[in-house]
Amino acid sequence: MPEKIVKSDEEWRKELTPEQYKIMREKGTEAPGTGEYYHAKEKGMYLCAACGQELFSSETKYESGSGWPSFWAPVASDKVETAEDGTLGMRRVEIMCSRCGAHLGHVFDDGPAETTGKRFCVNSASLKLKKE
Repeated sequence: MPEKIVKSDEEWRKELTPEQYKIMREKGTEAPGTGEYYHAKEKGMYLCAACGQELFSSETKYESGSGWPSFWAPVASDKVETAEDGTLGMRRVEIMCSRCGAHLGHVFDDGPAETTGKRFCVNSASLKLKKE
């Protein structure tokens, strides 16, 4: 398991942009189709924008049509944690960075059947692409 990073809200506010703070610390979301990485095709590793932990490889990114970057698996199962999310009158599964607890998005069971069948639907503001 990665070593946990714990910071105060004040520290996170200094390190993150207002949009990143709203999404990653307050569990917000960006508008569909507006994120920097939604249509990205570059090869590389997607890192947590808050702590730099490797989360997703471009090799598992696919076009889901959802409006957010989608991946069929994280780089390792211990990189992403999940929690039940009952907000907005829906039952969903939230995904968070296992190292710093940042909100990334949600995971759904409607991903590509030929892979894991999962769709890790992630806010671009929660990611930073380290290009190959």
